[in-house]
Amino acid sequence: MKINDVSMNDLDTATFGAGCFWCVEAVYQQVKGVVAVISGYSGGMVKNPSYELVCSGTTGHAEVTNILYDPKQVTFEQLLEVFFKVHDPTTLNRQGDDRGTQYRSVIFFHNPQQKESAEKIKKELNESGAWDKPLVTEISPFSIFYKAEDYHQNYYNLNGDQPYCRMVVKPKLDKFEKVFKGNLAK
Repeated sequence: MKINDVSMNDLDTATFGAGCFWCVEAVYQQVKGVVAVISGYSGGMVKNPSYELVCSGTTGHAEVTNILYDPKQVTFEQLLEVFFKVHDPTTLNRQGDDRGTQYRSVIFFHNPQQKESAEKIKKELNESGAWDKPLVTEISPFSIFYKAEDYHQNYYNLNGDQPYCRMVVKPKLDKFEKVFKGNLAK
């Protein structure tokens, strides 16, 4: 199977949680080399959770995105650079007004190289003083991904005029485009 003329065998996967998955999805859809972004849930103990159940905070799942990317065009480290610049990795279980463990900052690594890269960059950012507080980003092994309901997929592109999208998602996209223009932005 091919996606955008790239064989599935040539793609890699990154799984990130950085608050509301609508925001994360919208940003990574703009990254060169990313061929698909799927919103869903990971990191919890409940099988096949619904959005409502995840929002209850009782499942252990985080809202995440599975990012399929072509490593010949964008590296995992570049995806991490975007991750750490488009959300606040110092707030525990919260991004803006979105609160709860489902909105935690988390990197689910798929292999030892991803784990090593995530730990290295997190350590460097903590030591650099780039943030006033220590990073609370969780770095955990990937185990399972549950795709979110269809109405969550491609949410910003289909609902850009919705108030949450205008007030929360759009500013994150604007920040991404400003910071990564001419580099990682499509």
